[in-house]
Amino acid sequence: MLKSNYKIILFDGICNLCNGAVDFFIRHDKKDKFRFAALQSETGIELQKKFGIDYTNLESFILVDGEKYFKKSTAALKLAPYLGFPWNLLYPFIIVPPFIRNYVYDIISKYRYKWFGKKSTCRIPTPEEIAKFL
Repeated sequence: MLKSNYKIILFDGICNLCNGAVDFFIRHDKKDKFRFAALQSETGIELQKKFGIDYTNLESFILVDGEKYFKKSTAALKLAPYLGFPWNLLYPFIIVPPFIRNYVYDIISKYRYKWFGKKSTCRIPTPEEIAKFL
């Protein structure tokens, strides 16, 4: 099983919004804390199976942090402290109950392909990014 000291971000590899988020995280990862894998990739599926997550459901953003995982808005907010100012100021929203935060998350997730489009294949990392992908 994969072991890592990195925060592993699992994302929908064909979603334009999700790929934009990955670009954002790469730009703001000044301390090299993040690694990435598409939900559809072998590594992504392996990690989802490890945690008992339905790997056929691509509607969630997942953060794997050691032996724990977080989904949806909780995953995004758990990353905020690592992104530097002003993004780290979002972390206090973690106190908002998940059912409220995820209501908005679920609406965006449901319409993300319609609003932002999708690719026909998963993202291929550039040579500069390759070390950040599992």
